[in-house]
Parts: sequence; C-alpha cells; structure tokens
Amino acid sequence: MRKAALSTLLVSSIAAAALMTSSQAFAYGAGDFFTRVGIAKVDPKSNNGEILGADVNVDAESNFAFTLGYRFHDKMGVELLAALPFKHDLQVEGVTDGSTKHLPPTLTLQYYPLGGTEARVQPYVGAGINYTRFSDEKTDIGASLELDDSWGAAGQVGVDLLIDEHWAFNAAAWYIDIDADAKVGGADAGSVEIDPVVVMAGLSYRF
Repeated sequence: MRKAALSTLLVSSIAAAALMTSSQAFAYGAGDFFTRVGIAKVDPKSNNGEILGADVNVDAESNFAFTLGYRFHDKMGVELLAALPFKHDLQVEGVTDGSTKHLPPTLTLQYYPLGGTEARVQPYVGAGINYTRFSDEKTDIGASLELDDSWGAAGQVGVDLLIDEHWAFNAAAWYIDIDADAKVGGADAGSVEIDPVVVMAGLSYRF
C-alpha cells in the first residue's frame, strides 16, 4: 500500500506536469517564502522490530501538519515539515499493548524542474534529514517504556497546482527513516523500526 501511494503520487505529478499551461503567468521561483498546510497520514512499514524478543506492530495515524519553506533559486529550495504530535498505538505481540507520541520535524533540500517557468503545475523532489522525538510512551502492564530519539534520512516528492499568484493545491509524500532503541523498566529491550511513508494533502500559500 505504501509503495502504491508513492507510485500514484509520482504518476500524478508527471501527468499533471504534462498538462501545464501558460494561459496566465505566475512568478514561481527564487525569493518565494511559502507555507503548506493540510492533513498528513503517517503510515509505518510492516515488521516494526522487536521488544523483549517479540514482534512489534505500529499503527498508522493522521493529524494536522504544515511546512515552511524558501526558494533561494528558481529550481532549488528548502522546506521544514512540522506537525502536531502523532499518537501511535503499538502492540508487542504476546507481551503488551501500548502507545507513544512523536514529533517528526524533517528538513529537505528541494529541486523544482519547472521552476522559473509559467507552468501552473509545479512538481518537486527533495532529500534531507529527520529528527524524531518520542514522548508519553505507555504500556498496559505498567512497565515503563522508553524510546530513544531518532535521526535519519528522508526523501520527498510533491506537486503544487497553482490557483493564483499566492494559492495552490498541494500533495506531497515523504519516506522517513525512523529507528528507535527501546528500554523497558530501564533495561535495553530491543528496537522499534517505524520507517513510515508520510502522505499529506492540502493548500500551499506563497508570500
């Protein structure tokens, strides 16, 4: 499902770019500050590691998310992904159920192949780094659960469909490498590998 979501977004971006029009000129390029807001779904991969020798499963979760970015060149920019905390239910099979919250700020360097043109459809790709902070870890057996903060690589693909000089529809997806060492009762207990695809849809506004 995660691969299908990425493939669909890539195909949509390419197809939309082929339909670009120059019927109205939009200044889209260097010097733009922008924000994108929408609903994001964090969809972890399957097989999420082991705790206490048992398989871990981490559920998907959706929440409000936004980005802030700057275009320092017609075809290049930077963007920071932020969000409200995501709360994930997790199951350690045969041992316990639990939950955790995390914040996944992600910074990417972006490339806009049609930047600086009059195209109303502007696809982009990006690569960068993610920092994930976990909090409020809980289990239903009362044992303390701790997940270490995570640093990892991130990849991104997205597209803006311009409405006017400032507004656009936006769709984007990130793949994020999130791996956290786990402690139960203060002792090392394994690791959790979330490695999600994050899919976001919403609006973009350029200043």
